[in-house]
Amino acid sequence: ESVITSELKSSESLLQLFSLPLDKNGVPDLVAVKAVYDVIIKANREGKILSAKTIGYGGLAEAVTKMAFGNGIGVDINDRIDPAFLFKPLYGSILIESFEILEGSTPIGKTTDNNKIVFGSDAIAINELMEVWEAPLRSVYPEKAETSGAVETLSFKVTPIVYHKDKLAKPQVFIPVFPGTNCEYDSVKAFENAGAKAVTTIFRNQSAQDIINSIDEMAAQIRASQMIMIPGGFSAGDQPNGSGKFIASVFRNPKMMDAVMDLLNNRDGLVLGICNGFQALIKLGLVPNGEICEITEEMPTLTFNTIGRHVSTIPMTRISSNLSPWLANTKVGDIHRMPMSHGEGRFIASDAVLKILIENGQIATQYVDFEGAATLDGRFNPNGSVYAVEGITSQDGRVLGKMGHSERIGKNLYKNIPGNMDQQIFKAGVNY
Repeated sequence: ESVITSELKSSESLLQLFSLPLDKNGVPDLVAVKAVYDVIIKANREGKILSAKTIGYGGLAEAVTKMAFGNGIGVDINDRIDPAFLFKPLYGSILIESFEILEGSTPIGKTTDNNKIVFGSDAIAINELMEVWEAPLRSVYPEKAETSGAVETLSFKVTPIVYHKDKLAKPQVFIPVFPGTNCEYDSVKAFENAGAKAVTTIFRNQSAQDIINSIDEMAAQIRASQMIMIPGGFSAGDQPNGSGKFIASVFRNPKMMDAVMDLLNNRDGLVLGICNGFQALIKLGLVPNGEICEITEEMPTLTFNTIGRHVSTIPMTRISSNLSPWLANTKVGDIHRMPMSHGEGRFIASDAVLKILIENGQIATQYVDFEGAATLDGRFNPNGSVYAVEGITSQDGRVLGKMGHSERIGKNLYKNIPGNMDQQIFKAGVNY
């Protein structure tokens, strides 16, 4: 609860500097560091600090500017400060925002609602400063992909929600761990918090016998489970030539394939794939076809983000269909914030395939803007997915693939991010 971030929070607060003495080599005095940091920690635990930022090579000027960028809050810097001091490196020093003067600090200025940084007679608009800061590398690292066009905001409703005929007190979910996956711990925690028994098996590939044993173990665990969840990450470094292929090749082993299809066809089980898991599901054909099959050119896929690089962001997604049991605890139209981190999350499909998915209610979630409308705008649709698709299902909804990390939720994980992040996907799977 005492975690704070660096962006300014109020337009009626005070900025103060906790500075550290530096020796001739620019190294802070460690005794002074502890004394100053103890004061800051105490004030923070008492709830007196709104935001804080460490100061580096760019000095106070850089720190003030970056703190102002976050929420566009203006700053009036004390004009009695020596201009040269504003750009002096102050390694280890900390600039804090508070409503009161804190003991041991030096007043630097105050926040305002004029969206400008003011020093004496000089004033620069925050958006102008941000443009100067971002422009030099924009051709190499663009902030968003340029897109145009409009898409329909979908609403597909079915009633009643279908549940499994056989109820278990503690259903089991199998979570395979492959070289490069990195979300298995979060996924296990999410399912266990929802009331499931989560079982993981590591795919070992240091020898031919390791591979054989791993496949046997995984197939056995699938047959003992009611759900499969393929977690996110970068399996095999997203090689060969594309994400999810390593996982897909393992699941195409006859033993694995038979176990998966037995779960779906004979035991009415559920399958979930998030991020890298979604990439694997779509390369297996489990979404949208509901079965492991040969991939053809006509089938949808996930490919490189339109922006041409990895994206890490928390966009908004809207529930477009309640076809899937995984989404039974949501309503069509619900909007959630979804943590995302991927390089190949752009969903693409032909118009003919999109038409079928829309008619069947297989488009589970879409990226939306602040008005809740599906959009191609790169500020809200970070990978450039066609029709703003974030997640799709099999025809009966029991297989769900999505890019957003629904498992990355918990207390104090995010700050300054409004909105609901809990889709209750894992609880819905357990309830099914």
